Amino acid sequence: MIKKIILFFTFIGIGVLVWLLYLYSEIRFDVDKIVEYKPKLTTQFFDKNGVHLGNIFKDENRLYVKYTDIPPRVTESLISIEDTNFFEHSGVNIDAIIRAIIKDIKAMAFVEGASTLTQQLVKTMILTRDKKLIRKIKEVLLSLRLESILSKEEIIERYLNQVYFGHGYYGIKTAALGYFHKELDQLTLKEIAMLVGLPRAPSFYDPTRNLKYSLIRANQVINRLNTLGWISEDEYNKSINELPVVYDDTLTLNKAPYILDHAIKELKDNVPDLRTGGHKIVLTIDLEAQKIAREALKYGYERIKQRDPNVDNNESTTKTLNGAMVVLENNTGAILSMVGGIDYKESSFNRATQSLRQPGSAAKPFIYQVALNLGYSTASNLTDISRNYKYTSKDNEEKVWQPKNYEKNFKGLVSFRYALVHSRNLATINLVTDIGIDILHKELLRYGFKDIPFDLSITLGSFGISPIDLSEQYTMFSNNGIVVTPYLISSITNRYNQKIVFEPEEAYLTSPEQAYLMTTILHDVVKKGTGRNANVANIDIVGKTGTTNNNIDAWFCGYSPTLQTVVWYGNDDNKPMGKRETGGRTAAPAFKYFYEHWLKLHPEMPRNFIKPENVFIQKYNGEDEYFTETSKMPKEQTDIEIQTDYLKNKNVIF
Repeated sequence: MIKKIILFFTFIGIGVLVWLLYLYSEIRFDVDKIVEYKPKLTTQFFDKNGVHLGNIFKDENRLYVKYTDIPPRVTESLISIEDTNFFEHSGVNIDAIIRAIIKDIKAMAFVEGASTLTQQLVKTMILTRDKKLIRKIKEVLLSLRLESILSKEEIIERYLNQVYFGHGYYGIKTAALGYFHKELDQLTLKEIAMLVGLPRAPSFYDPTRNLKYSLIRANQVINRLNTLGWISEDEYNKSINELPVVYDDTLTLNKAPYILDHAIKELKDNVPDLRTGGHKIVLTIDLEAQKIAREALKYGYERIKQRDPNVDNNESTTKTLNGAMVVLENNTGAILSMVGGIDYKESSFNRATQSLRQPGSAAKPFIYQVALNLGYSTASNLTDISRNYKYTSKDNEEKVWQPKNYEKNFKGLVSFRYALVHSRNLATINLVTDIGIDILHKELLRYGFKDIPFDLSITLGSFGISPIDLSEQYTMFSNNGIVVTPYLISSITNRYNQKIVFEPEEAYLTSPEQAYLMTTILHDVVKKGTGRNANVANIDIVGKTGTTNNNIDAWFCGYSPTLQTVVWYGNDDNKPMGKRETGGRTAAPAFKYFYEHWLKLHPEMPRNFIKPENVFIQKYNGEDEYFTETSKMPKEQTDIEIQTDYLKNKNVIF
């Protein structure tokens, strides 16, 4: 009888062993997910000075930390409360399992587990949390398998990077930065204890929700460390009553939403794992400049609103008022700040990059630059006289266009410089007529303008362009004849520490001396022309205003020796603003606000433009004027010659 019983149990034992071997053969490769550990990682964005701007991730917000960068105190605290014999067992703690089985039998239910850290990692990454015997057996088998492949240190590294720490934080580095705004090596013992106590019940012990219970759990960790003799009495007494500061942050930590939106848009097609790859992306942005630009745009916005007498009723001319600002480095095109609207929470539409608005007179410097390159000089005479232009409408109806100056007058003979400084429409139109639309159109396309009309409306900036694109075109002036493409991404470093650095893209359009002639004119625009409200003390500021028909758009585009800024205001629904909302009155003050406040932070920035050697200063009509070998001093033109030219071209067909 005894032999039969022994034989019976022997067969059962063999059957169980065979079954375990079969089960093991079925699941043994499941540990590859842990061995070849490649979790989803959060991508972080930083400004040019290393200031953290924000995060993006998919499903799990996780920042990775290597074992060598995990302080020993963190590891000690973790194993003290979760698995004291971690460095002694082979993945399974037999004594703990026996104790747990006895308690479970007494209770006739699963009341206590006996999971080692290895088992917890297997359960978290491979198995479910169901309290079933088959799941527990798989957990044991896989844990034994895992410990035969990975070292204890590798298992700890994976555990501390994988587990959930509450509040949307995966991994202990993420939790340390999130809850305490500290790196791991900056944490106090109490803060460490709070973190390692979280995986047991991360939602319940989340210190942003249940600080009381989080502290109780942390004190259990500290008491355990003290009982084991792993901390001194001084450490124990200091830590047990400590009350750490806990932060309740959003997961994205987005400090510059318009910037991050644009960066993500630029990167998504070229970086397929952007939200999961754990990239560190450095942007050209300076967070301080971004803050000042936001304030400057808001400052100008409030001034416009204050001038609207009907701001609170249906007669308001600023009901959908908004704005945009782009600041970049002249010589590189690196975007220092970019604000796409007054309030991102109200509208995430980025007017700096997505909105096409008419530039108005802000386009005139490019027309005048074409003329300079053709041999006109800053002292050339232009005719500020009205003409009638006949044209055929889309309905085949003959019509007459008679353009006017903003001031509703004309001055006859004016200098090239005066015409641009005071933004004279008639002088500009006559200049374009003399140059020829075909030549001008070809040159503007070469400068980089797109979708521009092939008629005289081009003279008044009657075409759509975004602030960021107009910023690019203006670098021809601010960067001495070389256009640089505005760029936002400075470098990308992936999880393997491989780095890509982006360089400026540039194109030569005109010589430094010819571009400098335009700078001297735009300097006068700010000193004594339409841009006086942009003037800043103790620094050379140049620029051009732009106002479209019916005051729908208002611009100021300007630069200092190192920085360039484009400001735009208008209604999102393209309705007119107030009748007096011009570029000089509306946009220039915001420009000035930015430079005055930026100078306070950076008093070391260069203040004066440097004249190229091939620019000559000569007296002309009693005034100092600038000339080059291309744009030489002109001969004087008599009033009789001007009158003759006018009579010849009074009616022009285009």
